Amino acid sequence: MPEFIAPERVPQDRERARVATGDELAALLHHPSADVLLALLDNPALDEPQLCLLLERKDLPGELLEEVGKRKPLLKSYRLKRALCFHPRGPRLVTLRLIRDLYLMDLVQLALSPAVPAELKRNAEEQLLMRLPQIPLGQKITLARRGPGRVAGALLTEGHPQVLSVVLDNPDLTEAQVLKALSREKVPPGVVPAIIHHRKWSISYNIRIAVLRHPRAPLATILSYLSQLTVADLRELAAPGIVAETLRRYIQAEVQRRLGTGGPPVSRDQ
Repeated sequence: MPEFIAPERVPQDRERARVATGDELAALLHHPSADVLLALLDNPALDEPQLCLLLERKDLPGELLEEVGKRKPLLKSYRLKRALCFHPRGPRLVTLRLIRDLYLMDLVQLALSPAVPAELKRNAEEQLLMRLPQIPLGQKITLARRGPGRVAGALLTEGHPQVLSVVLDNPDLTEAQVLKALSREKVPPGVVPAIIHHRKWSISYNIRIAVLRHPRAPLATILSYLSQLTVADLRELAAPGIVAETLRRYIQAEVQRRLGTGGPPVSRDQ
């Protein structure tokens, strides 16, 4: 429960806040009054560790955070920039500007933090995506393992062999992102085989459909999928121009076989 301070004490505490040092300054970091906390920012004795300690308070008034964000000399400190970006009440425009200066893994942490507003998380992801071309392979492998889903999807599309072996296991990678990679005809050679042989993605019905449509998919794999697709999907795939003509004939033969036996279509859940 916040400490109660009598209103008549606030002006006195505000003046103390501008000149206090040592233990007195440390005690004022916990003051409940916004006016007193703002006065602390004018105290030349307030150093970086103390200001970072102040910014750990989740109950700070927005006006104080705004004021910190306006003071360029304070923002020379990386720790302060990071603290503002991660504060639940961090001012929107300030944090959107400061995100560009965050280190790689701080961006990852920000993008994955459930307490961070959606706009801020998306902006952190955008920063990661923009940096991908310049990121060394070792850091890409780390991102592939721990990065947010959109970043994992972009790394999948890049198709680096050492990254592929990791990124498909990323828990935040979604089926939609794998399908997006498979929608590109000119993905690197290793992408489609890596998906086909992955224990999770290889059994997804929708991904099997996408693999079947992909020009880089090996014929033997495609033929093994046909018996597991519904007749409705097979008929759609057999329409002219959807897949290569050779594959189209195999699909037509599978439809005829299925209808000739009178067996029910295989469920999409299988």
